[in-house]
Amino acid sequence: MSDSSGEFRDSDAAVVELLRGDAALEIGQLADQLGVTATAVRQRLDRLMRAGLVERRTVSRPRGRPAHAYSLTAAGRRLGGDNFRDLAIVLWREIRAIRDAEVRQGLLTRIAMALADVYRDRVTGDTPNERLASIAGILGEREISCTVGGDALPVLTTYSCPYPELAEQDRAVCAAERLMLQELVGTAVQLSECRLDGASCCRFTAEASPPSPVDAART
Repeated sequence: MSDSSGEFRDSDAAVVELLRGDAALEIGQLADQLGVTATAVRQRLDRLMRAGLVERRTVSRPRGRPAHAYSLTAAGRRLGGDNFRDLAIVLWREIRAIRDAEVRQGLLTRIAMALADVYRDRVTGDTPNERLASIAGILGEREISCTVGGDALPVLTTYSCPYPELAEQDRAVCAAERLMLQELVGTAVQLSECRLDGASCCRFTAEASPPSPVDAART
């Protein structure tokens, strides 16, 4: 990865990944988490800001001088996700094959099932939480930053969109992703938070157990 001046370095990617999980971080926080000096963090942030991937804002302090917090720009949030081509390939192949708007829902389901087939053999685990963790590992290989957690129900949180340009043009892509996850997890999955609605990340919440045949038909 490089900016127009060729300065952007692979080591800067660690800063980008940390900023995916937090709305904004200060230099001291980044230095602590990366295990490097504040000077090294400043140098990385300077490169990222020149590349248009990070932006800075002033944070007021009750006492002392104001500080600066850093967060990803829209371009920074897309970084990494642009290499995730599988959905785009399946999506546009199906769109070219079926153009009738009346079959959009059927097309959406077909896209989700086709994409699920790409990963089905690699997803392991017996419980929804285990299968989400397996999916998170697969996404991580594609440089899609995500975590799995949740107190009551399993939740997959993604900090970068696998296909940002498609999602911004058509929110049906988000529905396709949800259906794909539902197929792979084997239980109902809901998109509980979405970046397109202003959230800092996308969260997919899975039911703790597989749905009944009646509920599955309604999902």
